[in-house]
Amino acid sequence: MAHTGDILNRTYDFGLRIIALARQLPDSTDCRVLIRQLVRSGTSIGANVEEATAGSSKEDFIYKMNTALKEARETHYWLRLARDSKSSPRKDSKPFFKKLMNFEGY
Repeated sequence: MAHTGDILNRTYDFGLRIIALARQLPDSTDCRVLIRQLVRSGTSIGANVEEATAGSSKEDFIYKMNTALKEARETHYWLRLARDSKSSPRKDSKPFFKKLMNFEGY
């Protein structure tokens, strides 16, 4: 069960990083769409992993983990858009996005 705690912590921390990134993006019309989608999908990953650990069956667990994987893929898409549209005001945005998109450092 040590792995379960690890994935729960990693996805929770990832959600916090997504929220922190969203707070740094400018308040423009295009960024509001990115922010909303990033926060929704990026925090949904951990929520689905959390639900999977309380699944009532193996099938329920697999379904929730697959949903978390789909949310991770969607989050990756929105992160790429934020990075490539130069929406981030961060000077270190390239390594920051790489780390965020690869779950490095967790």
